[in-house]
Amino acid sequence: MHLVLVNGKYIKSEDRDTTPHGRRRRVGDLAPRYRDSPMRRTHALMTYSIGSQLDLHTMPTPSTTLRSDIDIARDATMKPIAEVGAQLGIPVDALVQYGPTKAKVSMDFIRTLEGRKDGRLILVTAISPTPAGEGKTTTTVGLGDGLNRIGKKAMSCLREPSLGPCFGIKGGAAGGGYAQVVPMEDINLHFTGDFHAITSAHNLLAALTDNHIYWGNALALDPRRIAWRRVMDMNDRALRSIVNSLGGVANGFAREDGFDITVASEVMAIFCLATDLSDLERRIGNIVVGYTRERVPVTARQLGGDGAMAVLLKDALMPNLVQSIENNPVFVHGGPFANIAHGCNSVLATQTALKLCDYVVTEAGFGADLGAEKFFDIKCRKAGLRPDAAVIVATVRALKMHGGVAKDDLKGENVEAVQLGCANLRRHIDNVRKFGVAPVVAINRFITDTDAELQAVMQAAQDAGTQAFVCTHWAEGGKGIEALARHVADVADSGMADFKPLYPDALPLWDKVRLIATEIYGAADIAADASVRKRFNELQDHYGHLPVCMAKTQYSFSTDPTLLGAPSGHIVTVRELRLSAGAEFIVVITGDIMTMPGLPKVPSANAIRLNARGQIEGLF
Repeated sequence: MHLVLVNGKYIKSEDRDTTPHGRRRRVGDLAPRYRDSPMRRTHALMTYSIGSQLDLHTMPTPSTTLRSDIDIARDATMKPIAEVGAQLGIPVDALVQYGPTKAKVSMDFIRTLEGRKDGRLILVTAISPTPAGEGKTTTTVGLGDGLNRIGKKAMSCLREPSLGPCFGIKGGAAGGGYAQVVPMEDINLHFTGDFHAITSAHNLLAALTDNHIYWGNALALDPRRIAWRRVMDMNDRALRSIVNSLGGVANGFAREDGFDITVASEVMAIFCLATDLSDLERRIGNIVVGYTRERVPVTARQLGGDGAMAVLLKDALMPNLVQSIENNPVFVHGGPFANIAHGCNSVLATQTALKLCDYVVTEAGFGADLGAEKFFDIKCRKAGLRPDAAVIVATVRALKMHGGVAKDDLKGENVEAVQLGCANLRRHIDNVRKFGVAPVVAINRFITDTDAELQAVMQAAQDAGTQAFVCTHWAEGGKGIEALARHVADVADSGMADFKPLYPDALPLWDKVRLIATEIYGAADIAADASVRKRFNELQDHYGHLPVCMAKTQYSFSTDPTLLGAPSGHIVTVRELRLSAGAEFIVVITGDIMTMPGLPKVPSANAIRLNARGQIEGLF
């Protein structure tokens, strides 16, 4: 038996497992048979203290201690949230407190910030994700801590975690090790109730739609052309396609329906793109719920749902303020996925942070081909944001997988595989530059990385015209990422950024999709059947000026999740188009991507429980 660091956590090699889809089960995903045995939570057998020095080239000894994320978070010394707000100049009466350690920032206070100069905006993105893990959220938190540590006034802006991955396979999204946001359990579960408000607002509109049809259908909605599905914040494949209103006349008119996960909801996208309450209500009113037999769109405003939906979202729209383990301020607000939605935290949180700090670090989901492209082409375009620098997170382990190494063989040194896998990194570097933003590489170091492998990544970055920095923020917090923080601050301050979206508004929808596919994904072209081409033409007439939001597998530049590295010359097949008139973009669904995930064979939920002291175990 030996210990291996997996996604920032030590586990016994024989305890590792995978899902049927090849995804690594992270440490929190222990099978039920381990729960009450001495092998349970083997990653917590040792504890690593923030003040110690760990030689990352040798295996730790039993005297070197390493603790689980949840134990580190639980033992963090948190400041009262009023003190965290005071660091930003937020008065206590501008905070709507949810207990002593989390709060919302009032809209009245946010309005007083108009006219202040914006700080520097730094995006954290990543290479194409693999089961080996990259640590993008951990790096976003760590970089915020690192900037504060070198004397900069900075904060991080994150998305809220979804319950689907928390109880499915991916886990939470509060960072890890000593680069976390706290209170971790609250953030990963119900937090301040934003997702529940979004789910309720979305499903209110679904109820109003069916109710309108039941009471006479004055707007002549065609039940066959209802576009508004229902949502819930959980992975449940059984709800992807359903028939509603069964059971007789009193239950309405039976029709095909289905559920998406809440993070794929257009209400979530609107929530994250709205700049204030009036903009929120305007966008909600523009939602197209379906069409008449004559293909005339019917909106939420026509159904009278926009006002009530805005009421449900009124409190949720206020950004959530929490803190890192090092007591630096963090906004955690909104949470669309990046493979099936636009993958960025709320515009309101980002804009507010830019008024309060000199440097704002934010993240965009999955690899730069998805989250970063949408951050640039949707969020920045719509909100008028101008990013000053970008950080691309990579790991030696993930690059080995992109270089052809199987997951079970990652612990051995393989410089050649790292060099081959760096083709993926180089393409992401080139892609970020296409938006006029300078990229920097953060190597999130694992204990199994060797000097030769790290040097190969640094050389690849240098050959691509940028710099790579080895970062140990998971184990050391802000101290382990100081060098990157200094460089990123210099890049952001240099004024070299000349941000521009990839395509102009006036480019036809088909050409927008093709440009993303060829320029960002390395594809030869796009393809679609006759019905999808017809839909492109229908949407072009009234919505052709909108950006496109690509729904694509996160694991590959192609639509084939098994095609790793930097594939070129493939065809991107468009399966479906969905109009998000309120969010003001067109969702382009490619390949086999699903908007309602399913649970794995052994979901994380099987290992999550309360201990005898009433504390949560198994959450990660």
